[in-house]
Amino acid sequence: MLFSTKAEYGVRLMVELGRQPGSAPVSLSAVAEAERLPLSYLEHLVAKLRNAELVSSTRGAHGGYRLARPAETITLDQVVEALEGQIAPMECFHETPEGKVLCSHESDGDRACATKLLWTRVQSGVTKALAGTTLAELVEFSGGGAPSAEKTPVGSAA
Repeated sequence: MLFSTKAEYGVRLMVELGRQPGSAPVSLSAVAEAERLPLSYLEHLVAKLRNAELVSSTRGAHGGYRLARPAETITLDQVVEALEGQIAPMECFHETPEGKVLCSHESDGDRACATKLLWTRVQSGVTKALAGTTLAELVEFSGGGAPSAEKTPVGSAA
């Protein structure tokens, strides 16, 4: 299963926001520079993250983006689903709002889809891994968190 650059870049954006101390907003251009990501692409991704209420924005000269809530309360399934949509290992596979797994091949004949069990397990494993990982864990793993005396926050003057 491959996630697109939406998920990769969006998670990197969220980690960078999670690294920032305090509640000061960070400009998207500063995040793009720090992560070496295209600013125009981040603009599209941050709109999706705002719609999912994972980030908030402040307008103006000192505006920018910040996490909408503490990193400890943001799980990666929330981030990936906001960016990619429903997590599905195959195009024929989708989940109803009630949580029932459907396969478009089930209507091809009078038998159940032969591979539905496999893809259900794959989807469940990926979803559990993402839901069991918080943004705070990624920030800590990346060496982020509160900056030390030598570290200057992104978008700040040195």
